[in-house]
Amino acid sequence: MVVAVAAVVIAAVGVSVLVVRRRPTPVPVAVAPPFQGRDVHAPDGVRIKVEVLNATRTHGLGRRATMYLRDHGFDVVSLGTSPDLRDTTLVIDRSGHPEFAHLIAQGLGGARVESRPDSSRYVDVSVMVGAGWRPPAQPFYP
Repeated sequence: MVVAVAAVVIAAVGVSVLVVRRRPTPVPVAVAPPFQGRDVHAPDGVRIKVEVLNATRTHGLGRRATMYLRDHGFDVVSLGTSPDLRDTTLVIDRSGHPEFAHLIAQGLGGARVESRPDSSRYVDVSVMVGAGWRPPAQPFYP
């Protein structure tokens, strides 16, 4: 009888050691593709007024693009949501300065650029952030 109880206790201790030592299977984490944009800045002494429109269902993506552009010297004067959804980012020249639009497109990772002059918007460039744009890693903004 004593031998049977001792065997049960030893078996229970062995099982508990195995359970404690067993590590959970790691769960794969989805990793966003790395940021593909270039480190571009607005030219010194030039004020480039930008309008950013979030053309996705991702809440806050337009705000992230706004912070990125402001950190690089662009004057984002308007932030909003586009009624049309887009897969890719589109940068639109509004003031007849395509070099401004191309500079911003390079900074955002090679977005498509179109020229649609529109003096009623009071901006140099409109950016329609598409679902394919991934913001760069950046410090926490409180």
